[in-house]
Amino acid sequence: MAHNEVFQYSIISALMDGVASHGTPIARVLEHGDHGLGTFRNMVGEMIVLDGQVYQMKADGSVVHIADPEATVTPFATVTRFRPTTATRATVVGKAGVEALLTGLFPQARNHFIAVRMDGVFRTVNVRTAGGQLRPREGMVDVCARQTTHTFEGVKGTIVGFRCPEYVMGINVAGDHFHFISEDRQRGGHILAFETEGDVDIGAAQMSKFHLELPTEDEEFNEATLKLQAQRIKAVEG
Repeated sequence: MAHNEVFQYSIISALMDGVASHGTPIARVLEHGDHGLGTFRNMVGEMIVLDGQVYQMKADGSVVHIADPEATVTPFATVTRFRPTTATRATVVGKAGVEALLTGLFPQARNHFIAVRMDGVFRTVNVRTAGGQLRPREGMVDVCARQTTHTFEGVKGTIVGFRCPEYVMGINVAGDHFHFISEDRQRGGHILAFETEGDVDIGAAQMSKFHLELPTEDEEFNEATLKLQAQRIKAVEG
């Protein structure tokens, strides 16, 4: 794939319906991108793809570098071959701050995808990590009801993520969706809230090409209803 094109495996509605027992090798996802996020088989932990390396951030607070992406499976992931088209430095307070910043940088991107990366020192970062399914086909709402939250203060690290347009809700998560990992690769998770310690480096790119691959020969996916649950997605991904 070319730079700044979105590749996605499966859809968020499948996770909502508990479709997470199978998936595709992460190595196949990495063929399409070096920057992104997702989850792992049975929704065990949060995935961040940074500079082509994949990390699994677990509910116990540990972070595992996925050294063999061919042997590790993801039921859902979104990546791009990231090349920022805009770079700036700014102080950012929370998702509202990101929203305002990106809208200012890309005023014509309301209905496009935007890939984002932030590097620097963060005053606070509040994250969640999912512990995984307790049974096959357990939905994402129930899995996230047992999520673990962590708060990091004065931490240097990187935020990776995407802004997705409203019309893809159910396919992906509409709005801003970010994961964080510390510089030492020892802490991280799905961002709930954050505040930078002064200015951080921000790179972003507007994207207009979206590639979606759906699971095949997957009984769970075939039998899932996949009805849109917009409010529940917002609740668990908030």
